[in-house]
Amino acid sequence: MIYGSGADYLASPAKRVLMFGMSGLGKTTLSNLLRGAGGWFHYSVDYRIGTRYMGEYIADNFKREAMKVPLLRELLMTDSVYIASNITFDNLAPLSTYLGKPGDPARGGVPFAEYQRRQDQHRQAEIAAMLDTPRFIDRASALYGYPHFICDTSGSICEVVEADDPADPVMTALSQNLLLVWIKGSEAHREELIRRFDRAPKPMYYRPEFLTALWSEYLALQDLPADKVDPDAFLRFGYARLLESRQPRYAAMAEWGITITAEEAAEATTPAAFDQLIAEALDRQGP
Repeated sequence: MIYGSGADYLASPAKRVLMFGMSGLGKTTLSNLLRGAGGWFHYSVDYRIGTRYMGEYIADNFKREAMKVPLLRELLMTDSVYIASNITFDNLAPLSTYLGKPGDPARGGVPFAEYQRRQDQHRQAEIAAMLDTPRFIDRASALYGYPHFICDTSGSICEVVEADDPADPVMTALSQNLLLVWIKGSEAHREELIRRFDRAPKPMYYRPEFLTALWSEYLALQDLPADKVDPDAFLRFGYARLLESRQPRYAAMAEWGITITAEEAAEATTPAAFDQLIAEALDRQGP
């Protein structure tokens, strides 16, 4: 780890922290807190994915739909209108919409082969965005003058790294430049995330082998052809299992850094409290 103790971290003139864990446990809330207080550059991996690496895919998908409308088609063909996504740190809907859900097109689904293609695009984009992190650390300091750096990762980071491999290129690059911090949720958090997801299923990224097995199982259980699957029902079917499958992968990543609980993260309501929490976690975990 780049900090040997809590004292080392507190004394550092350039704090570099990466937070990972399930979506909904406070990564972006803490990142916004630090950015808002000043001195911290907020690097959002999802934002980077949705702009630099998948922005063209997203915009082209919008245009594809617009081309179905004669008036919009005419305007697009004459460069009379411009279509782009308005993705922000707090509104990643364009990325989620593009990733989509597999199943019945009449219910907003996309064919499974197309869904797999978009999943692979996301995997490549996420890896690239993570490997951009060291460059953005330098950029934040040299160009903007930010002394501190917070990396707000996607919940799916554990799906695109192999943390058990000491030579994993993404884990190696990240651990050499930042302190990796797992925000670990409890069983109560897990149940709340499942309830929240059931109310409004959202597109997710899955490891290819996990997705293929899940899809095959769902089709067999429902005795349905792929183009008749309710997209939201499929996502609900797999969400709890996805969370469960990610836990050991997050835990393996935590071996490269430190762990804090979601309750501790929620109590860090100022930058000073955040720094103290990280320092205490470093000392608690030891070298």
